[in-house]
Amino acid sequence: MCLKEKGSIISGPFGSNISSKYFVSSGIPVIRGNNLTTDHNKFIDDGFVYVTEEKANELHCDAYADDLIFTAAGTIGQVGIIPKNTKYNRYVISNKQIRVRLDTELVDLDYAYCWFASPWIQTALKNNNKGSTVPLLTLAEVRSLPITYPKDKGEQKAIAKVFNDLDAKIDNNVAICSDLEAIAKLLYDYWFVQFDFPDENGKPYKSSGGKMVWNEELKQDIPGGWEKGCLGDVMERYTKNISPAEIGSLPYTPMDIIPMNRMSFSATGNQDDANSSLIQYSKYSILFGAMRPYFHRVCIAPFDGITRTTVFTLREKYKNELGYAFETINQDYAVKYANAHHVGTQQPYAEWENNLENCPIPLPPHTLRVQYSKMISDIIDFVISINLENQRLTSLRDFLLPMLMNGQVKVKKGENK
Repeated sequence: MCLKEKGSIISGPFGSNISSKYFVSSGIPVIRGNNLTTDHNKFIDDGFVYVTEEKANELHCDAYADDLIFTAAGTIGQVGIIPKNTKYNRYVISNKQIRVRLDTELVDLDYAYCWFASPWIQTALKNNNKGSTVPLLTLAEVRSLPITYPKDKGEQKAIAKVFNDLDAKIDNNVAICSDLEAIAKLLYDYWFVQFDFPDENGKPYKSSGGKMVWNEELKQDIPGGWEKGCLGDVMERYTKNISPAEIGSLPYTPMDIIPMNRMSFSATGNQDDANSSLIQYSKYSILFGAMRPYFHRVCIAPFDGITRTTVFTLREKYKNELGYAFETINQDYAVKYANAHHVGTQQPYAEWENNLENCPIPLPPHTLRVQYSKMISDIIDFVISINLENQRLTSLRDFLLPMLMNGQVKVKKGENK
């Protein structure tokens, strides 16, 4: 069965090409690609631009709760479903989106979302790309997407609950990691930006009247005993080349796998794509996305692996300083420095030697850097372990999905309560 078959599912139109001149500060929100994902986050009800109600009425591309939305141009494969408990009771969709309305007498919405967010439908969407330079799906391709479902809606709901529960666990893990990462960053800010690290009496240094000294090179006051330093004083780049024949079982981490503004990661790329310009990294290396550095891809490696030379592989220069080294290069000013001193025009590319390594910093004593690093070492290890757990949960979800949906494995309807 597919979307276009009458009596099962009705497919809606493309959205409208809305000129930015019609955007207003509040009104009817416009759904765009940033509101959809490819990672089972059903809908991001934030980050909108708006049009007036009058303009929305002219566009005739409304979307409401329970509508399924696909991205059909650009990042195809994004899918979302508008939940009932949203901030708004009406949306419009952009010209890159397609709206699909389901016959809810036949298909449970959560089940349908699980189906269309599944790996095989994602692959089908990408394989149906009709664009030459920009990926594109036509309405016909979306209408021809298959859907298989048990006739018993109770069984559909039971299947969907398995995946909703797994997704809820994954989302909870993500939230925990986000909170821990914020704590590590906040502590760094207190100690090394506001200079309120513990003094010899355990009191905040600057707030308690600790001596501050003007540093002409940094053009700021810094604590007594500190000096002007640079990133190269606390970390170093190492490059260990590796050939495709030597990869073995090492996971491949291309730059676009490294997440933005996150402490660590777990996803890996396809080893078949690892065919040139490869370098090896070790667990606890600091990986820095050098191409288009403004994307802020700075992470601690959770395992030994390989990447490309578009990623800097860095390590702390002195023992027991990983946490300090990571949070220092993870600061916005370090990323901005990399971007401001890049080479290349169309593809900005950061350089380490005689460039990013020279990014100036107020340099605290080694003992303070170690003290901070030891305080957040458990956070680093916990974030790494939770990310890896999420990868296992995601693999389990994707493994179970086809077996549940084709009837190989059954979930008792009473177990979904």
